[in-house]
Amino acid sequence: MIETVASFFPYVKIPQLTKALWDTLYMTAWSGVATFVLGLLLGCLLFLTSPRQLLASRTAYFVLSIVTNIFRSIPFLILLVLLIPFTRFVVGTMLGPNAALPALIIGAAPFYARLVELAFREVDKGVIEATRAMGGGALTVIWRVLIPESAPALVSGITVTLIALVGYTAMAGAIGAGGLGNLAYLEGFQRNHPDVTLVATVTILLIVFVIQFVGDTLVRKLDKR
Repeated sequence: MIETVASFFPYVKIPQLTKALWDTLYMTAWSGVATFVLGLLLGCLLFLTSPRQLLASRTAYFVLSIVTNIFRSIPFLILLVLLIPFTRFVVGTMLGPNAALPALIIGAAPFYARLVELAFREVDKGVIEATRAMGGGALTVIWRVLIPESAPALVSGITVTLIALVGYTAMAGAIGAGGLGNLAYLEGFQRNHPDVTLVATVTILLIVFVIQFVGDTLVRKLDKR
């Protein structure tokens, strides 16, 4: 059985595949945590500084929107190149999983921030007004109303963002960050080993399916409707 499988995938090396899988999971997990925290913070600021909200400020909202839209709109490969000086300053190298983290976070956090803002806008305004009428400040509104009421949408948003991050890691891997993208490009495409490319692609798809399954399960449990 093992020999039959090996004959179909002659160039696939298990230790190499395991290392690539670990690198992809490492980049996705750390950038996902940072994206969730920064995106949630930025999304809160976008919502609270928008018109008719608790910290309404046209100037602050305009600046935050511009910054968010700029970084959300830059294609990831271009962002990787633009951030080379910053990445070298922070990490000290442009190679390896750690070198991909700054670009992954900066590329994904603004995207998630917009999803957070949209989720907060769906919260019943009456509940927010009632909390404010009872003396609740910005933090109370955020922790007691916005986050609990929009929890399903927040989880759904971070699920979509994590899946996007898996794709970003594959692109980052193609220029030396490691992971399954690096394996598929260097060992599969450049060396003309289609079996390596196939296995790396299927492994990425499995990661995406697992993330989507876990995210959907959490959304169903959090949804009170």
